[in-house]
Amino acid sequence: MKTGQVRQNVQSPTRRTVLRTAGGMVGAGVAAPFIGRLSPALAAYPDRPIKLLVPFGPGGPVDVIARIVGAQLGEALGGASVVVENRAGASGNLGVGLAARADPDGYTVLFTSSTFVINPMLFTNVPYDPIADFTPLVDLASSPTAFAVTPQLGVNTLAEFVALAKKDGSKLSYGSAGFGTPAHLAGEFLKNRAGIDMAHVPFNGAAPATQALLSGAIQFVSFALPGVHPHVKGGTMKGLAVTGEKRWFDLPEVPTMVEVGYPGFVLDTFTAMLLPAKTPPEIADRLSKAVLTVLGPPEIRAKLRTVGFEVNAGGSDALKAKIARELPLWRDIAKIAGIKPTESN
Repeated sequence: MKTGQVRQNVQSPTRRTVLRTAGGMVGAGVAAPFIGRLSPALAAYPDRPIKLLVPFGPGGPVDVIARIVGAQLGEALGGASVVVENRAGASGNLGVGLAARADPDGYTVLFTSSTFVINPMLFTNVPYDPIADFTPLVDLASSPTAFAVTPQLGVNTLAEFVALAKKDGSKLSYGSAGFGTPAHLAGEFLKNRAGIDMAHVPFNGAAPATQALLSGAIQFVSFALPGVHPHVKGGTMKGLAVTGEKRWFDLPEVPTMVEVGYPGFVLDTFTAMLLPAKTPPEIADRLSKAVLTVLGPPEIRAKLRTVGFEVNAGGSDALKAKIARELPLWRDIAKIAGIKPTESN
């Protein structure tokens, strides 16, 4: 072969080729040590479906929020599969207990509500320790309790209702969506703080309690906001107060309990995500960051508002601090209500 032919067949490297090759060498030189520092668990995570374990039945607020978040979480984790599993029973204790005993590998995530910190005050056989058995992940969102009456009762403010109760409280009763719910305990806290007495009538959900109020069988309701919201908007209920830190965005006429003269009366129902204790910190950190990314867009916040929750988007430290605050708070309220722990069914 002639020299001229060799020169024609061997191409000189172009500037693009040199840059690409150099970039690949630099990238390999940087990436190799980085990958070497990753734990085997994080390097592979997630390589199978992540389960969001909801300790309540389908269709409730916690389940709806889990499905809203879960639908976006897989993408935030690079295309992972995320499934929601409902394990209802024993007032939420069944599912929480299962999550507490799950492998601490990041593939079982507890998706729960305030009952997580309330149930230890209500039951003697709770199958978990809210602090020792879990790693806090994300403080997702909160919803206030709402106090309401019918317009026919003739009171327009909480102060007027309290005055009526002090005058004739023996004839008044209030309804909630169930014994031991955050709204029931908020109603008992109101009785204590206002110095009034009225009988509590627990119902199996907000719907039958609403019918009892509208028929006049009870005079007052203490509900999670979604149970009151459409009736206040429609005029069939008069909202007296909400227990959140601020007024609900589209019920500006309903004041907070703090605004009507009850300092510190802030009792939200919160939703949160937790992992079994001893989950590797790097996996917990990755999950937390992914969930917080999901909660960022306005459309997600709007979806959560439709089920009565405002986004908190607090990380693991924020949730850990909230649990530490909520446990003694609900313990004190349970004592105020005279609730003695019983066995869950």
